[in-house]
Amino acid sequence: MHAIVENYFNLDVLGRYYPSILAGYVVTVEVALLTIALGVGIGLTLAILRCLRLRVLNAIIVIYVDVFRSLPQLVVIVFVYFALPYAGVSLSPFAATVLSLAAVLSAFATEAFWAAILALPQGQWDAARSLGLGFLGTLFLVVLPQAVRIAIPLLANRAISITKGTALGTAVSLPEVLGQAESVMAIAANPSPLTLAAALYLCFFVPLVVASRWLEQRQGFAR
Repeated sequence: MHAIVENYFNLDVLGRYYPSILAGYVVTVEVALLTIALGVGIGLTLAILRCLRLRVLNAIIVIYVDVFRSLPQLVVIVFVYFALPYAGVSLSPFAATVLSLAAVLSAFATEAFWAAILALPQGQWDAARSLGLGFLGTLFLVVLPQAVRIAIPLLANRAISITKGTALGTAVSLPEVLGQAESVMAIAANPSPLTLAAALYLCFFVPLVVASRWLEQRQGFAR
C-alpha cells in the first residue's frame, strides 16, 4: 500500500507540479468545448443544406461526411498541422486540434441530424405547408425543432467520444492535460501526475456522460 501511495498519490510531487497540470486541464476544457460547439454547429448547418436537395451540393457534403467519418482523428490532426503550411495555411497546435476534431464531429453530427430529419413523417411537412408556411418556415419552425430533439441524445455519446481526442493534440505539441502530466512525470520520475490528470478528466467528462444519459432517458420518456 505504501508503494502505491508513493508512486501514484505522492502529495509532494503533486504539490510541486499541479499548476502546470491545471494549466493543461484548462486547455483541454477549452478544446473540448470549442470542438463540440463547432462540430455540432457545422453538422447542423450541413444537414440543413442537404434539405435544399441540390445534387452537386449534396454530393460534396456526402464526400465530406464519408471522408471525415473514415479517417482516424490523429491522422486529421497531423495532416492539418503539418500539411496545410505547404498550402500557405499555418495553424497553432490549439487551432489545428480544435478544427480537426470539429471536422470529425461535424461529419457524425451531419448524419445524426439528417437521419433525424428523414425520420420525421412526411405529414409534418404537408401539414405545415397546408397552413401556409413556405419551405424555410416549415423547415425552421416545424421540422428542425423536432429533428434536433431526436438527434441530440444520439449525438451526445459521439461528441463525448470525439472530444476525448483532445489527448491526441500532444502529437502536435498541444499543452493539454495529458501531455503536461506526461512531461511532469518524466521530470519527477513519478507517475502521480497521471493520477491527477485522470481525476481531472473524470471531473470534466463524468458530468457530460451523466447529461447524455439524462437526454437519452428524457427522449425515451417523450416517445
